[in-house]
Amino acid sequence: MKYAYAYVLDTMADWELGFVIAELNSGQYFKNRGNRIPVKMVGASKRPITTKGGMTILPDLTVDEITHETSAILLLPGADHWNDAEHASVIKKAKQLLDAGGNVAAICGATAAIANSGLLDDRQHTSNSLDYLTLFCPTYKGAACYKDEKIVVDGNLITTGAAGGLLLAREVIALLDLFKKETLEAWYNYFNTGDCKHFYTMMATLQESD
Repeated sequence: MKYAYAYVLDTMADWELGFVIAELNSGQYFKNRGNRIPVKMVGASKRPITTKGGMTILPDLTVDEITHETSAILLLPGADHWNDAEHASVIKKAKQLLDAGGNVAAICGATAAIANSGLLDDRQHTSNSLDYLTLFCPTYKGAACYKDEKIVVDGNLITTGAAGGLLLAREVIALLDLFKKETLEAWYNYFNTGDCKHFYTMMATLQESD
């Protein structure tokens, strides 16, 4: 069984992973009907954390329990406390997964955390802005690889800024090859525009044979 591991920490921006967690965990639009990728909440410890939205989350496991063999993807959200020493272990885990060919997706403050560790020095990436990374990441040396785009996919690494939650979900779904191409396009267009015609298109794609 492969799992999506969502790292949780105090002050995490809970909305940033909302779309991707819902789609992975439910599998409601997967091209292989009945499948899903269960999402496990991962903490530096198993103590409860409180999100920026005030929700309490009890981690299912700790970082050291993640393995490459069981990881479909590691999801790293934005938060105000990424500089706390206890979160160094998940940055180390992210590097291990990337080096082994595993998948990692980082949004907002998490991009700064991995940038500060050197993970973005030689990988194409984006964030809230280049100024954001240079201001908050004193050891960052990846400016030459920075792309002024809303989201960047460099092989098995996805990065995006604070407003990229929907884009993050789209690219994770594409990377893991979970939806039919037509389903994913209609899904994204529906949630991006709110136009119900895209919802009907999406539902029609689920009825079409491969």
